Amino acid sequence: MNVNPITRLDYPDPDVIRVEDTYYMVSTTMHFMPGCEILQSFDLVHWEHVTYVYETLDHTDAQQLKSGHNIYGQGMWAASLRYHEGRFYICFVANDTRKTYLYTSEKIDGPWKKQLIEGFYHDGSLLFDEDGRNYIVYGNDEIWITELNEDLTAPKKDGLHRLLVSDHKNPELGYEGSHIQKINGYYYIFLVHSLRDRWMRTEACFYSDSLEGEFTGGDVLCDDRGYCGQGVAQGGIVDTPDGKWYAMLFQDSGAVGRIPILLPVTWKDHFPVFGQNGHVPEEIEVHSTRPGYIYQPLVGSDDFCNGLLPRWQFNHDPDPRYYHLDASQGTYTITTREVCTELTQAVNTLTQRMSYPSCAAEVTVDASALKEGDVAGLCALQGCYAAVGITKHHGKYEVLMLDKKEDGILDMTEGTVVESHQMDFRLEADFCNMKDEARCYYRVNKGDWLPIGTVHKLYFKLDHFTGCRFGLFCYAAEETGGSACFRDFKYYDVDEIS
Repeated sequence: MNVNPITRLDYPDPDVIRVEDTYYMVSTTMHFMPGCEILQSFDLVHWEHVTYVYETLDHTDAQQLKSGHNIYGQGMWAASLRYHEGRFYICFVANDTRKTYLYTSEKIDGPWKKQLIEGFYHDGSLLFDEDGRNYIVYGNDEIWITELNEDLTAPKKDGLHRLLVSDHKNPELGYEGSHIQKINGYYYIFLVHSLRDRWMRTEACFYSDSLEGEFTGGDVLCDDRGYCGQGVAQGGIVDTPDGKWYAMLFQDSGAVGRIPILLPVTWKDHFPVFGQNGHVPEEIEVHSTRPGYIYQPLVGSDDFCNGLLPRWQFNHDPDPRYYHLDASQGTYTITTREVCTELTQAVNTLTQRMSYPSCAAEVTVDASALKEGDVAGLCALQGCYAAVGITKHHGKYEVLMLDKKEDGILDMTEGTVVESHQMDFRLEADFCNMKDEARCYYRVNKGDWLPIGTVHKLYFKLDHFTGCRFGLFCYAAEETGGSACFRDFKYYDVDEIS
């Protein structure tokens, strides 16, 4: 038996397809680069990285963490993944560029060709119909369908364009997160919205035997798994080679992010029935199309001796001039590019997703090349971040904790002078039942771990709109050109934390 949640990591807005014996999932990656990650699975439960669709998007220089600008909480989201006539399609919008992107490839691992679709289609979902016509379904509150031209570059002149369903009266969240699928002659649109009297994600489905006809339906799942009132919703359904159906949705889980949830789908009078007796089962039976397959982990430790592993993403568009990976030495070095007031402005911060329900990370930092005022270390990256690091102050090395509060105030512990320029840092996070706390530690010369600062409260907020991540950072507070060298990154999940 397999237990929800799936992946235990922040993979929101999932869209899943099956091609022969392999399942593929795309998920929102927002501002992280490279972006638009695709995973693969043979049983819908265990997943591994396949590729990133792009290295960077069309961000202007002003948006690449220069002059205080950023694209946190923007970038790509809610992609649609399709396979049609031997070609993969990925469609998504980016709020910062206000563009709709379409990437295509004959192979899942690329190369991917980029083009734009004229218009902006919020949470768009592609449909390739059997008659050769192409559509995109999209919107929030109002869900529309627009027919696209043959080469998918713009709406088709005089093509179908109509309102399908609407939810104007919902004060919390109207319909969005469209997923359209054609199954056995019927068109199904899967949507997320909230209960009207309180925040609670709810999954809905509407269907019709014609795109010109009336779409009828309603809610198909309203369940929080007994977890903090956080509803499970937004996603589509996928079939197995033996004819079973499953839904891949997600659940808000506090600061750790939005985690995929898998549940069975059955059918009654051509309408999907989600879960068991209206609820998400905690244990779910699945069958692998490749029994015994060994998956590569989505997160984990790294000695930096094998290049930059795909489990890492930069906090924004990276600047290769200011970082260096030395596989022979097993090091990752960041050189400061501009003066910053805080670590979220630092370029080339290297991140990994944190794990539910708890996790920890450690890293060794060589600060010998820091300049006066530089700060380098290990952080829990989000808008309200926690970090433990080393700085150079009046020519001496000091260890400190950075504590960014929910109200935006940044506290720094008074620096503790240390005699060594090489330091080990440790950061622990507890997300169980949305406790969302982080603790910071340091040690000198492989001695005992020493706590520093206060217990930090983490939050999932719309400013970053992503789950909290471990980050390796270095930034300048006074002058540029200093650097920090990172090695021996260790990742521990809940089963490994003592």
